[in-house]
Amino acid sequence: MAGKYFEQFEVGQTFVHEVRRTVTDMDNILFSSLTYNPAAIHIDHEYAKTTEFGKPLINSIFTLGLVVGLSVQDTTLGTTVGNLGWEEVAFPKPVFAGDTIRAETKVVALRKSKSRPTQGIVTFEHKGYNQRDETVCNCRRVALMMRKPS
Repeated sequence: MAGKYFEQFEVGQTFVHEVRRTVTDMDNILFSSLTYNPAAIHIDHEYAKTTEFGKPLINSIFTLGLVVGLSVQDTTLGTTVGNLGWEEVAFPKPVFAGDTIRAETKVVALRKSKSRPTQGIVTFEHKGYNQRDETVCNCRRVALMMRKPS
């Protein structure tokens, strides 16, 4: 199991995730279609040419999911119970097809669950960067994590 148990996290601990992913136009069209998002800025190349960007923007929810997904192997794979919430989600720079996204995660808070003695709550700060090291996504994610079996 690659993920960490609650007790293996420390406030301030930082993970620089090794796996990166280049985003494609098909990722964007497929994700937008699967989530019923018909916004022309994502799926219509001709329309996008008329915008300030000149090309389609990658759906921001895809970007958020990718940044968190890139973190899973090092942090929560097999040890998470579920996500409890998202805070302070921001997209400071747009993502376009052809951008390569990488992620970093910092543990910002820990607390034992009062109602679930076999679990704890971890607050992660995720940051996503493009190939120019520009921040394209940042958020805080609150996750319910398994504690180490006794």
